[in-house]
Amino acid sequence: MKEQLLLLWELPNLAEGEEFLLKWCKDAMNSGIKHLMKLGKSIMAHRTGILNYFEHRITTGTVEGLNNKISTLKKQAYGFRDMFYFKLRLFHLHKQNYSLSG
Repeated sequence: MKEQLLLLWELPNLAEGEEFLLKWCKDAMNSGIKHLMKLGKSIMAHRTGILNYFEHRITTGTVEGLNNKISTLKKQAYGFRDMFYFKLRLFHLHKQNYSLSG
């Protein structure tokens, strides 16, 4: 069902998106799987915001990623002596690349 939900973003217009989302949520809530039922209810509660994608065709993925980087930096900044250095690190964030280690 996860892969099926990803098809939502490829639909051409709001009417088809709304129909698809309602059907997907109905299927999720009737699945009997607790987590899918909860997700279906959550999506229905936020459907207006989700369906706004079809009007503007933008997502908040980039902003969420940047917020995550800032949050990580704040955790690392516990030992910083001054706010000036923290601000410098914030300005440098967009140039920083992270890689998986291990």
